[in-house]
Amino acid sequence: VQLQASGGGLVQPGDSLRLSCAASGRTVSRSHMGWFRQAPGKEREFVAAISGSGTRMHYTDSMKGRFTISRDNAKNTVYLQMNSLKPEDTAVYYCAKAHSDSKFPPMESDFLFWGQGTQVTVSS
Repeated sequence: VQLQASGGGLVQPGDSLRLSCAASGRTVSRSHMGWFRQAPGKEREFVAAISGSGTRMHYTDSMKGRFTISRDNAKNTVYLQMNSLKPEDTAVYYCAKAHSDSKFPPMESDFLFWGQGTQVTVSS
């Protein structure tokens, strides 16, 4: 499976962005999917995960209420809606697919397939 993340860009504090992660080569409709991010000089951190059915979501506490993960299995695509963006949200955002036997929420080690990342820069 190939994962293509898109939708990043340069925005001002308080703005919104919606990231997309399009999967190809294989359906991901039964797979738990996630978003991670990595800021310059920092370790990669978990952002959000969504179950294969799309009925369960899990977020890092600091992003609850601002970020929303969703999916459209008919389009084989996962989204991350980011609102009220802050400069500290600046990072490369990656989408990832968990292996088929993972529980929910998946551990980071359960994510075996990764997209190439999309840059989000929040700056005035």
